[in-house]
Amino acid sequence: MSGPWLRRLASGAAVVGAAALALAAAIVPAAADTGSAKLSATTGVGVHNTYNQAAYPRLANALDSGTSLIELDTWTDVFGDYWKVSHDNPFGNGNNCVNAAQPSDIYTGSANKDLGSCLDDVKYWLASHTTTGPLTIKIELKQGFEANSGMGPAQLDALINSHLGSLVYRPADLLGSFPNLDAAAKANAWPARSALAGKVIVYVIPGTVELGNPFDTLHTDVEYGTYLKNLAAAGKVSQATIFPTVLGAVAGDPRTQYSDTSIRPWFVVFDGDAATYVNGIDTSWYDTNHYLLTMTDAQNVAPTLSDTAPSQADAQARVALLASKHASIVSNDWTGLPAVLSEVLPRG
Repeated sequence: MSGPWLRRLASGAAVVGAAALALAAAIVPAAADTGSAKLSATTGVGVHNTYNQAAYPRLANALDSGTSLIELDTWTDVFGDYWKVSHDNPFGNGNNCVNAAQPSDIYTGSANKDLGSCLDDVKYWLASHTTTGPLTIKIELKQGFEANSGMGPAQLDALINSHLGSLVYRPADLLGSFPNLDAAAKANAWPARSALAGKVIVYVIPGTVELGNPFDTLHTDVEYGTYLKNLAAAGKVSQATIFPTVLGAVAGDPRTQYSDTSIRPWFVVFDGDAATYVNGIDTSWYDTNHYLLTMTDAQNVAPTLSDTAPSQADAQARVALLASKHASIVSNDWTGLPAVLSEVLPRG
């Protein structure tokens, strides 16, 4: 009698065990293959003011964190004819960029160099990390362009072309044969993330000084959007290195703020406050149209987290929340959490 009973018990235990494993597998799904997904279908994590030496001694250290986005605050210097990188000093550089001439230089040498040097740091870092990326470079033009003094969109494109060249994923790459970037984005013409390994995507936003200047009536977004539209009309769109970006979280299509309706279809990148986006705005619109959306200050979404040092679990939960709210990039100041900064999740 004991033999059959034990066999039945063992068989029953095996069935229960298999069911338990199946349930566990359902609760904890396998990691998503974000590498094969379109760029527009993924959510990465970025670091605000990545050039801050207090956070990272060198820009290369920031890149080592695995971040999908770095931010560089930039000022025009019309007298020196170059672009400074600093948070609040328009008269000098204050950053962690060095004057590198090869990959081995990016962790050494004196800091506080100009935008060109920061771009070189990125170039040489990517030379040793060819399977990484794409890396988004967000440039805040603190006081905007000064095209009348030789520091306009064409000059910034020339600088980026000279330092990053073929590493840049350009508006022309998305555009293809479509009439404008909006049509290309809606057709989801973005490549897979894996196809963008070793590449950079650059976008610009208007700066705080520019926006507070009552005499500045031509802001960065409009100026570059118009420039890009005109390049396309002239058959020269391949010269452009930058995606013009709509700044600010508002309901509906924020491009309606532009009185020149002809530039609206050239904006497919958006940037704004995360807490505002998740408080009543239908962000699925960005995802449905395959637009890229950066949500900033992730810590301020309720319940608020530490600006700089939340727990890893809380930070990862926040990134997952904003990914579900259709962010393409979740921006924060969590410099001590590389496990969070290196995350790439499915979007939506």
